[in-house]
Amino acid sequence: MEVTCLLLLALIPFHCRGQGVYAPAQAQIVHAGQACVVKEDNISERVYTIREGDTLMLQCLVTGHPRPQVRWTKTAGSASDKFQETSVFNETLRIERIARTQGGRYYCKAENGVGVPAIKSIRVDVQYLDEPVLTVHQTVSDVRGNFYQEKTVFLRCTVNSNPPARFIWKRGSDTLSHSQDNGVDIYEPLYTQGETKVLKLKNLRPQDYASYTCQVSVRNVCGIPDKAITFRLTNTTGGDPLPQLQWSHGPGPLPLGALAQSGTLSIPSVQARDSGYYNCTATNNVGNPAKKTVNLLVRSMKNATFQITPDVIKESENIQLGQDLKLSCHVDAVPQEKVTYQWFKNGKPARMSKRLLVTRNDPELPAVTSSLELIDLHFSDYGTYLCVASFPGAPVPDLSVEVNISSETVPPTISVPKGRAVVTVREGSPAELQCEVRGKPRPPVLWSRVDKEAALLPSGLPLEETPDGKLRLEHVSRDMSGTYRCQTARYNGFNVRPREAQVQLNVQFPPEVEPSSQDVRQALGRPVLLRCSLLRGSPQRIASAVWRFKGQLLPPPPAVSVAAEAPDHSELRLDAVTRDSSGSYECSISNDVGSATCLFQVSAKAYSPEFYFDTPNPTRSHKLSKNYSYVLQWTQREPDAVDPLLNYRLSVRQLNQHNAMVKAIPVRRVEKGQLLEYILTDLRVPHSYEVRLTPYTTFGAGDMASRIIHYTEPINSPNLSDNTCHFEDEKICGYTQDLTDNFDWTRQNALTQNPKRSPNTGPPTDISGTPEGYYMFIETSRPRELGDRARLVSPLYNASAKFYCVSFFYHMYGKHIGSLNLLVRSRNKGALDTHAWSLSGNKGNMWQQAHVPINPSGPFQIIFEGVRGSGYLGDIAIDDVTLKKGECPRKQMDPNKVVVMPGSGAPRQPHPQLWGPMVIFLLALQR
Repeated sequence: MEVTCLLLLALIPFHCRGQGVYAPAQAQIVHAGQACVVKEDNISERVYTIREGDTLMLQCLVTGHPRPQVRWTKTAGSASDKFQETSVFNETLRIERIARTQGGRYYCKAENGVGVPAIKSIRVDVQYLDEPVLTVHQTVSDVRGNFYQEKTVFLRCTVNSNPPARFIWKRGSDTLSHSQDNGVDIYEPLYTQGETKVLKLKNLRPQDYASYTCQVSVRNVCGIPDKAITFRLTNTTGGDPLPQLQWSHGPGPLPLGALAQSGTLSIPSVQARDSGYYNCTATNNVGNPAKKTVNLLVRSMKNATFQITPDVIKESENIQLGQDLKLSCHVDAVPQEKVTYQWFKNGKPARMSKRLLVTRNDPELPAVTSSLELIDLHFSDYGTYLCVASFPGAPVPDLSVEVNISSETVPPTISVPKGRAVVTVREGSPAELQCEVRGKPRPPVLWSRVDKEAALLPSGLPLEETPDGKLRLEHVSRDMSGTYRCQTARYNGFNVRPREAQVQLNVQFPPEVEPSSQDVRQALGRPVLLRCSLLRGSPQRIASAVWRFKGQLLPPPPAVSVAAEAPDHSELRLDAVTRDSSGSYECSISNDVGSATCLFQVSAKAYSPEFYFDTPNPTRSHKLSKNYSYVLQWTQREPDAVDPLLNYRLSVRQLNQHNAMVKAIPVRRVEKGQLLEYILTDLRVPHSYEVRLTPYTTFGAGDMASRIIHYTEPINSPNLSDNTCHFEDEKICGYTQDLTDNFDWTRQNALTQNPKRSPNTGPPTDISGTPEGYYMFIETSRPRELGDRARLVSPLYNASAKFYCVSFFYHMYGKHIGSLNLLVRSRNKGALDTHAWSLSGNKGNMWQQAHVPINPSGPFQIIFEGVRGSGYLGDIAIDDVTLKKGECPRKQMDPNKVVVMPGSGAPRQPHPQLWGPMVIFLLALQR
């Protein structure tokens, strides 16, 4: 097993004032995924265009220390739409199969607690093109004649799209326009849903009876193809094509069990709830849909009620002889107006007279209510009155209600039973609120809430009727606490001012405390005060407070002295933090209903380091050695909270390996915001490593921090320093595949190459000879053909020198090798490609180096072009591309740079070693 070794270098502190390297968050949105185009519009707004169904990928690149947390949010497409949150807490936002409704403005919010958060946005424009819909219409006056004969017809084509679609009308295969045919007119109507174009055929001619096609296009934006729909215009009557029928019901869906067949809707066992309007709609995309409606009324009656109204003129609330009295009767019925009422007294029909009147539709009562008015009430009018509601001639049972009028008929009173004015229960238990009603007859009791902020009852209704005056609540919660009102109903009793009373419901629940959990750090020997506070509870008081250390009960702390008030917290004081007193402390607070616990973790160990992620160019690669170094930087979180730091324990482990290199890094006094640095060397390209860093004080080990470091290659503009691209990173140094060529270059190494690849062509490894090393190559097997080209384009470089030298290794082995070309694309005035170097044919199974001088006149890119030869044994590869200012070496081929592949019979030249650790150590001290 391979063991990773590290060279120990210098720990270089950077002393800073104030907050040091702590910096507020900065953010930038970059795009990936399947964007069609990303552009700046005329108001400098970034617009990301994507096709519906593709994958949206946005990345929020952040800087700042500590490392900012990222949150993505979104607003809908227009300012009037409500705010929507995606709640994605990640630097990368990825949406698979994006829909049109997901277009809009996306915001990246980065914050790290230093300064104000950074907010950046980008507008996502989702492109789509639906299938067009074609309908045919005829003017109303024309319908009286034969359909589609010598009349004007309108073909309406509608489509939903983004961007707006372009319409093309065709008759057969011929494109129509009003400039070429006076019999047609094409226009865009007003006030239409979606985009619409109408083809008007004026006074149909024989040639107008044909097939018409509406073709819609968004001009291939995002690769969206055109779509079309065709309709054949004939003079057939009776609906052509045959219409489709659909039944619907309002309000609500069709009744359960309803069966629609051949235009007939069958409803078995019809119920009162099945009443409503039923619509039959016929559609065939020709003309407007045909619609017929039938209103189904299912006769029914329910809820028979009565009211006793004393003399209204004399404002009386009691029944008194010599005053007027009105008895009212009402039922809820369908249809309401068909209900008839009959009144009986003592079992016999009531006879109308000057003192006994029957009225209907009293404006002060619900519609279709029957009232029996007794004028100048006599003793002989006392008795039992019966109201019978019925549907004449219908098989619906009658409903009746009985009212007794006597000297004992009195209005209601309501009160709360003794000891029931305040009801106290525990959360989760049932509760019963009670009001007693007296009177004859006794009306129902209506319950409601008095609290304005909680107007609804637990049932979700504003008012609830109880026949016995008891409101029963199951599983009460703390939000049900409050005042409840009970009042008499004005029906099934006296129609007078409601009598009311109130009941207070108190719901007891366990306490809530803070902090629920707290990490307490302090230097050894210093005191610590722990406080557990009661936030809320019912009852709102501390019945007991118990402290424990590592699960063991502690003696009760001294009582908290609060004048004239019950204490709302409990405190524990530690005179000095020691190794023995460090650990977990619990404070359990009870209020007789339940308890809650505050948890304190007390220690003198140091907080974790905070890795610094904004180091410029942390990766430094070394030519040919396939090794790299990494600049690791960090700050120490709250170093003054505990004892001074003595050293750090550094552990570095290659991913997927078990062995790690461990080293102690001594430090002197570390201040808050001070940037610390350590250089890791001899890391293997392109492997990633896990780095763990643990601070140590006199107390011992502190909190560990870990991160993953990755090898990344430079994408900077060329300069005099090393700028070699080894293609070890997936970003391949910013190189991109040309979109105008025939196929692409492929990145691979000995571990990822196809085991079935063609033999006798292509390299087995990269220039370093290691199986992990990557290179770029072109695969010339099928379906590639003679002359096919693959182009690899570099990033755009700003020319800051007159001459540059492009150095690279190439591998051209196989009897069908084509050509490898190096081109320079100048960006001075448009894009102009110039050949700078070319090589063709089999050059043997070896890596060879080329140096190509170029002298760009302005911003430029370099292009590697591989051309397929006459057969499949023609794979070409490149590796280790370097771009430097200045002229190339005079000797174009350096023998020391030739690397012969295994099996070719020639020796392999060893790579030069890295500088020794002492040299780098001295350089680090000079910084």
